[in-house]
Amino acid sequence: MSNLHRILVASYTNDVYTLEFDSSEATVTLKSSLEVGTHPSWLAPHPKDPSLVFTGLEQSDGKIVALKYDENGVGKVVAHASSGGEDPCHLLVKDDELLIANYTSGDFSALPISHEAPYFHSGTPKTIHLTGSGPNTERQKTAHAHGVFWSEGTKELLVPNLGADRVSRLTRGSDGWKVAGDIKFHPGGGPRHVAIYDGMLYTILELTSHVYKHQLLPLPKEPVFLTAVSTLSHPPSGGATAVGMLAAEIVIPETSSAYPTPYVYASNRNDPSPEGDTIVIFEASTSATLALITEVRTGLKHLRGMVFGGPDDRWLIAGGANGGGVRVYERIDGGKGLKLVAQNEKVKAPTGFLWL
Repeated sequence: MSNLHRILVASYTNDVYTLEFDSSEATVTLKSSLEVGTHPSWLAPHPKDPSLVFTGLEQSDGKIVALKYDENGVGKVVAHASSGGEDPCHLLVKDDELLIANYTSGDFSALPISHEAPYFHSGTPKTIHLTGSGPNTERQKTAHAHGVFWSEGTKELLVPNLGADRVSRLTRGSDGWKVAGDIKFHPGGGPRHVAIYDGMLYTILELTSHVYKHQLLPLPKEPVFLTAVSTLSHPPSGGATAVGMLAAEIVIPETSSAYPTPYVYASNRNDPSPEGDTIVIFEASTSATLALITEVRTGLKHLRGMVFGGPDDRWLIAGGANGGGVRVYERIDGGKGLKLVAQNEKVKAPTGFLWL
């Protein structure tokens, strides 16, 4: 089993970085970088060819860039296309389509693609404009699509709309995708990302730092609300928004013989503590509960993205967009805890990761 792991890093610079994590030496090294354009903040691989990776440029004239990587993790730009909106912040490859969440314009777009050149088969994606607003006058004046996630159990797409406090449920027919329902959240919560495990939907709310748990039932049935908990072990007086704290990412690695119990990992941003932002760990189960297991201080500032990788998803890489670089953790105690094993503070403004 190789001790070397290559990891791509999305960023709020103009570059996508390639890191090499050596688990035997406990080092993470910046090997190369590829200039692609403004704020390539998310990465999505093509399932038929993992060396083909798509990124979105968060700019008013939203762009999608196709990247091709060799066996050494060195990449090149091979194609460009429109994202169909402003500031594409999240991507998902599903079959022969690249599915896009355009944050500022509140658009969901579907772009035909291939794992072979020319990669993009249409200059203009098909777009659905989401609607709605919320009570947070700074962040919720209009709809803001913040993610695209596939639910295999219910055969639908889930698109968090941070601006309207809902997650839209999209199904595909002969004429393309359409909104078939919505999951609503408390006003001002701002759903950002979701994770699904064993029929349960976990939604992280950016603006109030909560995780909601639903039993996700097939359309046209409504999901069953089970519980909501704070991502902060000690919520500040007046709420998280009072001090500018924001929740960001939520991930649930698959269980294995090494990690038989499922856990939910959620990241927080802008913690005023000198020890940096936190990753909180909850125990996932089929019950209505969502119990906080522990909180891990990271030393990172503005912890946005984190992704599991390696055999049995043993390792977690996380980054601080406003400081601290990247840090790699090992899951310990069966997944109940995280132990820092490697770090590199020279990586600038990391926002997302992809294990090659």
